[in-house]
Amino acid sequence: MPRASAAAAAETARRLVEIAADLFAERGYAAVALDDVATAGGVTRGAVYHHYGSKAGLFRAVASHLQDEVATALVAAADDADGPSGRLRAGSHAFLDAVTSPRTVRILLVDAPAVIGWQEWRALDAAASAVHLREALADAGVAPELLDALTAQLSGAMNEAALWLVDHDGEPRAREAAHRALDVLLDAVMPSA
Repeated sequence: MPRASAAAAAETARRLVEIAADLFAERGYAAVALDDVATAGGVTRGAVYHHYGSKAGLFRAVASHLQDEVATALVAAADDADGPSGRLRAGSHAFLDAVTSPRTVRILLVDAPAVIGWQEWRALDAAASAVHLREALADAGVAPELLDALTAQLSGAMNEAALWLVDHDGEPRAREAAHRALDVLLDAVMPSA
């Protein structure tokens, strides 16, 4: 019986993260109450508090979950590419597409820095997507003494590109321009053979 209840609790916690992600993306952090999440999940507000402690705790779990989703998408794209530079390029483009999905961009790039703080947001990013970017840059032959700085700068550029895409939503060529600009940056950082 304890396994069944532990499994049920884990499933409830997972489901609440998915529900909260949808609500935070649709309304923004400030406009979502824990009662909204509880009602949508068919649980009590106490159950949400039990799993996450607070609205901010639930938001942290949502942000971490979405960071993992983005990282999974970029790793999958990189794994399908040929060679170190191809993996770097494919993963970077997959990141830009994954982080600009409607629920992800609002939560990770708009609300998260304000809700959880810049330092915690950076730590989440570093533990998810940035670690893969650093590995891809190293595999592509970037000099070790430049890896950390280049990872930070390229990661920042891709996050800014995602926000730019949000500001230009509906413009037919914006996504194409963002990807072409990303290729220019990647070409500039790839070591010459």
